[in-house]
Amino acid sequence: MKDEKRLITVDSFEHNLLINGFNEFRNSLLEQEQPTEDVDKLLLKIIDAPPLRRRRFDRADR
Repeated sequence: MKDEKRLITVDSFEHNLLINGFNEFRNSLLEQEQPTEDVDKLLLKIIDAPPLRRRRFDRADR
């Protein structure tokens, strides 16, 4: 089975909410002495996600 990739667009506020939410979840897993490897990987993906670069087109170039 092929893994599906998904792309979501979030602003900086939502990006920070995702980071803080997953970090809180990770902390609760640590308190319960449960494994955090999967959450760690996802948290790093969210932190390292590059910002979307918008293309700027000059109307004269068209």
